[in-house]
Amino acid sequence: MPTWLVISIVAVVFALLAAWVVRRLLDTQIGWIRAGVTALVVFVLALPIADWSLQQADVIVDGRIVVDDLIAVSFLALTFGWMFAAVVICIITLEFLWPSQGFRNPITTVRDLIRRRDRARRYAQILAIGSRHGLGLYESRRKGATDDLPAALVGAMNDAGVTFVKLGQVLSTRDDVLPPDILAAFATLQMDSTPIAWAEAEAAITAQLGRPIAEVFGEIDPVPLAAASVAQVHAARLVSGEDVVVKIQRPSARAQVTTDLDILGRLAGEAERRTTWAREYGATALAAEFSRALREELDYRSEARNTEMLRAAIEKAPSVLRVPRVYVEFSTEQMLVQERATGTPFSRLDGSALDPDLGAALADSVLAAVFDQIAVRGVFHADLHPGNLILSDPADGAATVTLIDFGAVGIIEKSMRRMLVPLLIAIMNEDDVAATDLALLMCGESPSLDKVALQRDIGVILTRMTYSGSHQDIFALFLDALRRHRMALPPSLLLVFRTLGSLEGTLRKLSPRYDMVGAALELAPKVAFGAVSGRSAMLGAQTWAAVLTEQFRRMPRRIESVTRSLEQGDLSVRLRTFESTDERSWIDSLLGRMTTTLVGIALVITGILLTVNGAGPMLTTNVSVYEFLGSIVGLGGLLLLLRSLRTSFRRRSSSR
Repeated sequence: MPTWLVISIVAVVFALLAAWVVRRLLDTQIGWIRAGVTALVVFVLALPIADWSLQQADVIVDGRIVVDDLIAVSFLALTFGWMFAAVVICIITLEFLWPSQGFRNPITTVRDLIRRRDRARRYAQILAIGSRHGLGLYESRRKGATDDLPAALVGAMNDAGVTFVKLGQVLSTRDDVLPPDILAAFATLQMDSTPIAWAEAEAAITAQLGRPIAEVFGEIDPVPLAAASVAQVHAARLVSGEDVVVKIQRPSARAQVTTDLDILGRLAGEAERRTTWAREYGATALAAEFSRALREELDYRSEARNTEMLRAAIEKAPSVLRVPRVYVEFSTEQMLVQERATGTPFSRLDGSALDPDLGAALADSVLAAVFDQIAVRGVFHADLHPGNLILSDPADGAATVTLIDFGAVGIIEKSMRRMLVPLLIAIMNEDDVAATDLALLMCGESPSLDKVALQRDIGVILTRMTYSGSHQDIFALFLDALRRHRMALPPSLLLVFRTLGSLEGTLRKLSPRYDMVGAALELAPKVAFGAVSGRSAMLGAQTWAAVLTEQFRRMPRRIESVTRSLEQGDLSVRLRTFESTDERSWIDSLLGRMTTTLVGIALVITGILLTVNGAGPMLTTNVSVYEFLGSIVGLGGLLLLLRSLRTSFRRRSSSR
């Protein structure tokens, strides 16, 4: 048989065997192709070195392999062992530099390719829209290209679609972040987005009803009352005579939102990796919360449930606010039929044109009603931007404010409500000790928390508020103090403060200089007294009496158990550290890896010293016993070191 054919067969067998052993040894998703090709390349590159070493060991003589004794077999096995170690080292290096991905699900691969295509197409659309409105990099440098920046931003957001209009809605009440001209422009995004054609809206309504429109609506206005970020609203009248509005979702809203939210999440993650401010503000978490809220807003069945829940809460305490009725029998996931609310949205009000006393009184009434929802009822409208409040016309009698768009409704549990009002009272009273203690009860505390420093920061904020005469940023400053001390803020508390922040900008549509935070702090004691009822106090006392009674009943048995253990001398104290089997196994494996690594290093060093020494009796003409033993010991140490890397590969594989 020709020599080249023998070498080829040996190379293929070695590559397959080495690939199988490496995949089993490293216990990770290393592909057969990668392992086999690497082993084959290593074999070819190491072949000249192996040929030279086997000639020195008299295993290859005159081009022929001579295996006639145990020593020759040992040299041959040792050579293949080192070649195998070289294969493992090369594969480990490749895994660290270029981790294996394994074979992906074809469906997942196709879906990811489609999403990547949609993202690329959406990026191109956004850039084209921005350029068309004078917001491109080149246009922004041209003189006069962006003189009317607010109008350009609004036009671009309207054309960009649902997600960008919603972002504008969220930003339209942040007068602490954006200048007034941009805020005023963003306010028009609340209900003034670009409408879809009636033919498209009519087809969508018919599809949601599952029957002809005439069977449900006696008439419907093809011109929309408003075009919101996700849907547009048409005035209609049921065949039974009630005036209603039909909120129909844009047919392309869901697909566009899915792509935009994917882009937003990726941009937030990239911002956190590259910038400090994004990490401090938790850009990824904020993007995730925005995505969740927007996806929930696309399901009008959830909005219908929220509407009825909030309407029931408001009916228990009549106020200036009202919630329109939902016709559930005609509402679906993408269409909502609701009682029609007449009047002027707050986004179109000019506070300077209203009577100052009337505007302030109406703002007080709205604040009191919202405060009652938050602090007493525990159910509140969580998206109080100016487009979601409608002021009734004066001809309708007493002024009322109708809430609309219930895609976001907050719920705050009673235990949190019991502490929220006292917190506001403590802030109003400049009681930094009580405010700090309440914050700790609401947020919890970590072992590393410096309570003295936290109380000092809160005290400074309250003192500045008292003598500056301005309460405008008190909630933001309070939250910043909690964040600086790394306190876990409850989501319900964050939602309350965010809602109050939105409401402040909304109420200034009625009274431009309205101090909402100051009014809320003054209102807190009244709400605290009103929230206490004899029936509630009696039920609470009864509940806690039952809990304490049950605990006292169990106390004698526990005392007896402790005293018996003391008397018998077998009282024990259990430490939780390293108590579980998993914790002990982790310690054992860590010590085992450390021991294996140290032994491997010692063997490699010993093998190098023996090989370099070269002394001792000669096994062959050119190889001594020490050199042979050094090669074996060094190979054994190297294999032990490679074995210690197995756990790290397992961890990387499981985390992917």
